[in-house]
Amino acid sequence: MDSQNIEREQTKNIYGNISPFELKNKLVSLAKEQAEKSTRTLLDAGRGNPNWTAATPREAFFTFGLFAVEETRRVWDQGDLAGMPQTEELYTRFKSYISSHKNSPGIELLDNIVDYGIEHLKFNPDDFLYELADGIIGDNYPVPDRMLIHTEKIVNEYLIQEMCYNKPPEGKFKLFAVEGATAAMCYIFDSLIANKLLSKGDKIALMVPIFAPYLEIPHLSRYDFDVVEINALDTAEDGTPTWQYPKSELEKLKDTNIKALFVVNPSNPPSVAIKPESVKELVQIVKEYNQNLMIISDDVYGTFVDDFRSLVADLPYNCIGVYSFSKYFGVTGWRLGIVALHEENIFDKLLKDLPEDKKKELCHRYEALADDPEDISFINRMVADSRQVALNHTAGLSTPQQIQMAFFCLFALIDKNNKYKQLTMDICRRRQKLLFDSLGLNLKKDPYDASYYTEFNLLDWAYNYYGDDFATYLRENKKPVDILFHLAKKSSIVLLDSSGFHGPEWSVRISLANLQDEDYVKIGEVLHTVLDDFVADWKKGF
Repeated sequence: MDSQNIEREQTKNIYGNISPFELKNKLVSLAKEQAEKSTRTLLDAGRGNPNWTAATPREAFFTFGLFAVEETRRVWDQGDLAGMPQTEELYTRFKSYISSHKNSPGIELLDNIVDYGIEHLKFNPDDFLYELADGIIGDNYPVPDRMLIHTEKIVNEYLIQEMCYNKPPEGKFKLFAVEGATAAMCYIFDSLIANKLLSKGDKIALMVPIFAPYLEIPHLSRYDFDVVEINALDTAEDGTPTWQYPKSELEKLKDTNIKALFVVNPSNPPSVAIKPESVKELVQIVKEYNQNLMIISDDVYGTFVDDFRSLVADLPYNCIGVYSFSKYFGVTGWRLGIVALHEENIFDKLLKDLPEDKKKELCHRYEALADDPEDISFINRMVADSRQVALNHTAGLSTPQQIQMAFFCLFALIDKNNKYKQLTMDICRRRQKLLFDSLGLNLKKDPYDASYYTEFNLLDWAYNYYGDDFATYLRENKKPVDILFHLAKKSSIVLLDSSGFHGPEWSVRISLANLQDEDYVKIGEVLHTVLDDFVADWKKGF
């Protein structure tokens, strides 16, 4: 065995089963080494952190912060020590501040934000301003712990606009502000187990490809779930994947032994939303065959698809919605996320239907929180579980984080022409077009494509661009990870292996969000170069 094959086998043995994100770290390390030895720039298209930020709502947030500090000094001012904001006539002082700071950054949006809350959401002016001011100062624990009162209403309005396409189901949603979608995942998994709605070894379903942690968490010893995969196997007429789910795959969910379904919609890594026809089929399956199915829908990329509608809007009784602000607003560092649950839901019903011995055990778990702990809703149990129940009195997302969340939501609600949304969508679609042009591929218009990531099948490309003989050689003698390591070592470019998301073996995930436009042209050019190198190796065998 030559040195190249030895290295390939070592790579397979060492990295074959680790998380794609851990593999990415190895690739980044190699790419950095190469970049330091040459004049190349490290191009990491393996991570989804966007390279844009929503500036104006941040300006309004920080300008309002200065107003709030002035309010603390008005109450008590001893140099470095100040008091706490007060409610009385706060709105009047705020309007005076707006008038005297007309040139401050974000001041116009700030004024519009407060007016929107008062005029459209019917908030009491002083009470609304107090929540914003006290929240941004961060001088009190979050009260209510699940979410601040005005902020919950604001975020709910935003989710109806973005996740329900302004056509919400009847009734209300309850929201839980959390530290990003990652925290939401942890809290949901833990509370489902803690409340006996899922037990170790239970059967669950995952719609794949899917964000890798959803694949990894169910196999942890604490859960050890029996996992059924619902595969996105649909293809277009030319055989290319559409990343949609055929009816035969969705029908797996008729199995009533499947207790929970986890879905990322739009998907990750393909970032394609489930088409309406499949949603209708899913709704029918749930209502006719598996009424007790618990669905967790992670919708972080929904804002990048025109007229997106979450499963939460069509199956509100069965769904927990998870949303993160990180991608759309360029705010991964703030850790802003939401868990949404309809007031009428299967989770609360299943709690009531538990056997008496399990109800008794859970009453003991939550007995310090209420006189009748059995009546505590699932979402409020999740809040308590997030702080090991005993620390429920200090639960909740920090108030400055919640206020920043409210500012982002109000910014989007005020933007009736969706100017900001169009900017972010244009960025992703432009970069996707540049990449495909560089690869010599036609980019088909797909109304369900978020274009935040793109899935690119290296083997199919090799067949189309270099011919059957070379592609057969590549399939039989190489692994996708060989190409990824070659890219990192030789060109300081990092991509992700899609098989780690249970996508096709030869597919790679390319983030379209975090590099400059011209970098995607370079990635396409370098991929050509890498394949040319492999072609040269192949020809040596003749």
